[in-house]
Amino acid sequence: MKDKNIIIIKKVKKQGEEGEHGGQWKVAYADFVTALMAFFLLMWLLAMVAPEKKERLASYFKEFEIFNESGQSFMGKSSEVINNAGKARKVPRELQGTSNMKPEEFKEVIKRAIEEKLGDIKDQIIVDIFEGGVRVQLMDKEGRPMFDLGSTKPTSLAVRILRVIGDNIKFLPNSVAVEGHTDSLAYSSTGYGNWDLSTERALAAKKELEKNGLESKRLIRVAGYSDTVPLVKEDPRDPRNRRISILLMFPDKSENPGVRSQESE
Repeated sequence: MKDKNIIIIKKVKKQGEEGEHGGQWKVAYADFVTALMAFFLLMWLLAMVAPEKKERLASYFKEFEIFNESGQSFMGKSSEVINNAGKARKVPRELQGTSNMKPEEFKEVIKRAIEEKLGDIKDQIIVDIFEGGVRVQLMDKEGRPMFDLGSTKPTSLAVRILRVIGDNIKFLPNSVAVEGHTDSLAYSSTGYGNWDLSTERALAAKKELEKNGLESKRLIRVAGYSDTVPLVKEDPRDPRNRRISILLMFPDKSENPGVRSQESE
């Protein structure tokens, strides 16, 4: 039998680009969906953060420097940043070397802070210079009180203002006085009057300032004056007479900062 040549034909199917890379689009799509989910999660978390915390965080990234002073690293204060969860902030340039700061300079600092952070309620804050220092007054306005009627607990409005003031005076060495004032409306409770109310409101404001970094040793006076020093003299019942006064003393301007500083308007 003669040998026969058997020809075997092997067909090799060449896989095209689609066959070789057909699954890669799935990986890319999964990465895209994951990134999108992370983005929306971030947006949700930001929406849940309280406004004051977002403000502190923004201030931290805006003002923080690796070297606040020549040769001084931020590493020494890293624990402060962690422990206070964003509450630590760089000392404003205007407040550095404060022993030589003048009342006029601090007045501009506090007014700028009010304009930037409390612009919507700046009409309820008065900043002026008196013989002895700078005074910041938080006034009631119809429908927007610093304390509810007859209450000694600060409203959220008062807490917000006191936080900004506290942030701007806590780095200073100056002595501080806190004073409370009421209008002439008689308090209804027997044995408890406007003297008590104004004093306890001053104490409540003092505690809020301490929460925001004011050292107790800097306080020289916490007092209530009832309705004896009205802001609006022609109308003793005007809501603006209900107010808290925070006084920052400048010793070079006052020989005895402990005396009563409420001069006649």
